[in-house]
This record gives sequence, structure tokens and C-alpha cells, in this order.
Amino acid sequence: MPQETQAPDPVLAAYRKSIDNIDAALIHILAERFRITQAVGEYKARATLPPADPEREAKQIARLRKLSEEANLDPEFSEKFLRFIIEEVIRHHEKARGG
Repeated sequence: MPQETQAPDPVLAAYRKSIDNIDAALIHILAERFRITQAVGEYKARATLPPADPEREAKQIARLRKLSEEANLDPEFSEKFLRFIIEEVIRHHEKARGG
């Protein structure tokens, strides 16, 4: 017996469209962020600066945890996300340096 096809739920479809738009925006924002951090890495390599800046990283994490709390976003999630990005940026900076 063939299954009945349900009409798509318009409310769910609207939510999903918004989520898809946000996901696309996040990808573009991350791409732009990595373009800028790539330039920073190249500059640090030329200026013989270390690829990591633990003091700045700590300040950024504290700042973004506070912003997360204000936005009702789990600060633990935000910190994990930022640390992941920082680790990737440092990896790129080390690669730019030839290490």
C-alpha cells in the first residue's frame, strides 16, 4: 500500500528556511574571519611574532563569555567554539611560518 505524502508543515518550513539563512551567514562570516586571520598570520611570520598570543586569547574568551551570557547563549558552548577557532587560526599561523 503506498504511503500518503504529507503536505509540508509551513511553520516548520519557515523555521528551517531561517536556520538555513543563518547557517549560510555563519559560513560567510567565518570565511571572512579566516581571511583576516590569515593576513594576521602572514604578518606575524614576516615580523617574526609568535603564532599564539595567550594574553589576547584569554581576554577574547572572557569578553565573548560575557557577551554570551548577555545574549542568553551558553558561555561554555561559546568558549568551546572560540577555542576551536583559535586553535585552527594558530595552526594556520604556524603553517604560514613554515612550522
